[in-house]
Amino acid sequence: MHTPSAISAAPVVQHHPANAQGRDYVVGDLHGCVDALRYLLREIAFDPARDRLFSVGDLVDRGTQSEEALALLDKPWFHAVLGNHEDTLCAVAEGRLKRQWWYGIGGEWAAAVPEERLRQHARRLRTLPLVRVVGSGATRFNVLHAEFFGTDAQLDAEHFSDEQRHQLLWGRALATGNRDTHGQPGLSLTYCGHTPMRELQQIGAQVFIDTGAFGPGGKLTVVEARKPHRWSVSVEAARADGAAALALP
Repeated sequence: MHTPSAISAAPVVQHHPANAQGRDYVVGDLHGCVDALRYLLREIAFDPARDRLFSVGDLVDRGTQSEEALALLDKPWFHAVLGNHEDTLCAVAEGRLKRQWWYGIGGEWAAAVPEERLRQHARRLRTLPLVRVVGSGATRFNVLHAEFFGTDAQLDAEHFSDEQRHQLLWGRALATGNRDTHGQPGLSLTYCGHTPMRELQQIGAQVFIDTGAFGPGGKLTVVEARKPHRWSVSVEAARADGAAALALP
């Protein structure tokens, strides 16, 4: 299967200081399910002045609110990494991939999006890093989209081969049991998405938090970083509880 290459104008790895004032959360693949996010932000009493929300990517496709999800990138408290669905959007906007291939993995919402607006979205997405590193030492955690086989030092070096870039965006070997991590020594707790799980699952150092928000029986999940707290809701349940009327912070 052809997949678009990862090209980024942004730092490949973005470092953030530890949050000394508030809490840090990580959200699974949004896939256009913004109403579920509205509900969860209310549930966790999210404080945009002190708290931060990190995203494992895949903001767009499959759900019904892809452009609303892209608008989150303008929120100062929202910090996403590039997902394979954003990478695909960029490849289409840049003329390197046919729209029909993208539509086949959930990009049909863009059929009504003018070319120039799609290019604007792509320019914004190309500023996203592949990895976000938060804090240092014992409290450090990493955020990336799919999977990574290596250490913190290799992440920090930012010198990824084409194969490693592909793994960061498209890899499923770890989540599907086709890779033995031996505990992944040298890699801090790392939050990933990409592969939908029925429930959160930690494999080695990596925690998979995509619980299939867009699909039947799926939910959107938010976790508090490095803590056991987690919250999940389906789009249907969130909307039934009035989430569509909630304002984002």
